[in-house]
Amino acid sequence: MEKVQCMLSNANLPKSFWAEVASTAYFLINQSPSVAIEKKTPQEVWSGNPANYSNLTIFGCPAYAHVDNGKLEPRSIKCVFLGYKVVVKGYKLWCPENRKVVISRDVVFYETTMLPNLSLKDSSNKENQKQVEYQINTESTPQASTKIENRVASSLQYSISKNKTRREIKPPKKYAEADLVAYALNVAEDIDANQEPSNYSEVISCEDSEKWMFAMQEEMKSLHKNKTWYLVKLPKGKKTVCCKWVFKKKERGQGVEEPRYKAKLVAKGYSQISGVDFTDVFSPVVKHSSIRALLGIVAMHDLELEQLDVKIVFLHGDLEENIYMQQQEGFTVSEKEDYVCLLKKSLYVLKQSLRLWYKRFDSFMTSHDFKRSSFDSCVYFKKNNDGSFVYLLLYVDDMLIAAKDKGEIRKSAKPISTPLATHFRLSSALSPQSDDEIEYMSHVPYSSAVGSLMYAMVCSCPDLSYAVSAVSRYMVNPGKEHWKVIQWILRYLRGTTDVCLQFGRTEDGVTGYVDADFARDLDRRRSLTGYVFTIGGYAISWKATLQTTVTLPTTEAEYMTTIEACKEAIWLKGLFSEFNEDLQISTVFCDSQSAIFLTKDQMFHERTKHIDVRYHFVRDIIARGDIVVSKISTHENPA
Repeated sequence: MEKVQCMLSNANLPKSFWAEVASTAYFLINQSPSVAIEKKTPQEVWSGNPANYSNLTIFGCPAYAHVDNGKLEPRSIKCVFLGYKVVVKGYKLWCPENRKVVISRDVVFYETTMLPNLSLKDSSNKENQKQVEYQINTESTPQASTKIENRVASSLQYSISKNKTRREIKPPKKYAEADLVAYALNVAEDIDANQEPSNYSEVISCEDSEKWMFAMQEEMKSLHKNKTWYLVKLPKGKKTVCCKWVFKKKERGQGVEEPRYKAKLVAKGYSQISGVDFTDVFSPVVKHSSIRALLGIVAMHDLELEQLDVKIVFLHGDLEENIYMQQQEGFTVSEKEDYVCLLKKSLYVLKQSLRLWYKRFDSFMTSHDFKRSSFDSCVYFKKNNDGSFVYLLLYVDDMLIAAKDKGEIRKSAKPISTPLATHFRLSSALSPQSDDEIEYMSHVPYSSAVGSLMYAMVCSCPDLSYAVSAVSRYMVNPGKEHWKVIQWILRYLRGTTDVCLQFGRTEDGVTGYVDADFARDLDRRRSLTGYVFTIGGYAISWKATLQTTVTLPTTEAEYMTTIEACKEAIWLKGLFSEFNEDLQISTVFCDSQSAIFLTKDQMFHERTKHIDVRYHFVRDIIARGDIVVSKISTHENPA
C-alpha cells in the first residue's frame, strides 16, 4: 500500500484509480529481486524465465496511442499510462476523452513530466486544455516535442484544479462499474471491457466484427432452435419490451491466447409493467446453511460430491404471460419489419426468468421421484433401494449433488433392464388431441431421437430393433406417451453402456433365429417379423419390422417370418461364398412347430390361400436341403 500511495501521488491521479495502481504494484514486485529467494525475482522462480525490464515505464506518465480512424483524422490519442497487460500483449492506458481503458502495443511514452491533477469529469474548458498542452510541450525536449506535436492533432479534455489544494473527485457510476476492476487476490486479469462493443453499431465497425457477428448468429440459432418466439402483428393496446445485445470476451484454457467471443440477447426488464408483463418474480435459492449442512454429511459418511451447472438456464422456462418484444437489431426479418416477437420462452433479464426456471426444474425433479425439502425449497433428495440417499441442492443454475456412489450422480435417469416394457401399448390414438398437446410436442425432438436410436440399432444394438420399430411408426404425429417410450429406451441404454457386440474364433457356421409378434400393431393389426443371424454365437445380422400383409392365425405370422429369415440366409450364404469362406447356413430355428410344418408341406392348404404365392418359395429351398428349419424352445430363442 505504500507503493500504491507513492504512485498515486507521483502520477497526480485520484484515489478512484487505486485498483489499477495496486495491479501495477504487484506486477513490479513480481519483477523485483527478493532476498528471501536468493535475490531472484518471483517471476523467475515461478516461470523459470528471467525478468524482462525492457518494457517498464513510469506509472501515470503521458502516453500517445496510435489510432487509424481515417486519412484526415488524428493519428494518436493522448492517454495516461496505467500498467501492463498480462493476458494480451500491450500497455494499459486511460483515455480521458472517451473515458475508457485502452490496450495498445503502438505507444509513445513521455516520461519527463507528469500530468496535473486529473479529474474524471468531462470538461470543455479550452483555457485548461491550452495550459495542459503548453505545460507538456514547454517542458519536453525539442525532439520529443516535435514528435508529439506531429502525432497529436486534437487536444484532450483534461480538467486542472487551479489551486494547489488536492481534493477527491468521485468518478461517475458508469465509469466505476465498467472500467475499473478491483481484485481481492491478484492472480489473473480479465480482458478489459473496452475491447468489447457496447451495441450493434460498434460491432459492425470494430476490428473483430466478423467474430462478434458469428457469436450473434450462434445465439440466434440457439434461440430459434429453442422456439423462443414467433413473429406476430402487435395487437392494439399492447406495448413491446425492448431488447439489446450484450457482448463479452471470455478467456479460454491455459495457453490459449485467443479469447472466446460471446453475444447474448437480453430483454430490458425495466420496461416491463407489473400485472401486464409479469406478476410473481420471486425465485428461491438454497440457503448457505443448507450447503454447509450437506458438506458436513458428505464428510461424515464419506459421500461422493459433484458440482454442475445448466447452460442457457433462462431459456428453459415457459412464459405464462403474453410478452411482445421488438425484433433484434441486425436480425430484422425482411418484409416483416413491422412485426414483433411474441415470446413463448423466457429470455435473459426478464423479471420472471428465474421464477419460471425454478418452476420447471421443480416439476422435473418431482416427476423423477425426488422429494422437495419442507425446510429449504431448493433442497431435493431421493431414497434408493439400498437405503442410501441422493441429495441435490440448487442455486440458480448451479447444483451440488451428493450420493454414496458416483454412478448414482452421473445418471440422467434410473437405468432399466428391458428396451421396451410390456405396459406400453402404442397406437395412433395416443397422438396429440388438444392444442396444448400439439404445442407441447412441437418442442420435443422426437424425430431426432428416433434417428439417433435407429443409427445405434443398425450399427451395434440388435436389442433395440423391436423398440425402435415401434416408436418409428409415429414420427409424423407423436404424442406424450410415444415420447415416454423414447425416454424409456434412453434409460435402457444408460443401464447397458457396457453391453456390446463381441466376435471371436469359432468353427460353427451361421445360425438363424426367427420369431413373430402376432397382431402387435394396434392400428392395422399387422404382425411383427423378427430375426437374428449369428456366427459362432456372435450376432451379424438382425431385423424387426412390420409384415406387409395381415395374417389370420399365429402360425401364418410365424410362417411369413421364417420366409423373411430364409431370404436373409440366402443372401448371407452368397456373401460368404464371395469372401471365400465355406460357412454353411445350416439351420434356421423357429419356436412354432406348426410354422415349421407349413414350410415342409408341399400341399396347398385352404387356410393359406390368401398368402401370396411368392411366400411359398421357401418350400423349394428347404426341399433342396439348402436350409434346415428346426424347432427351438421360446425361452432359448434370442429373436
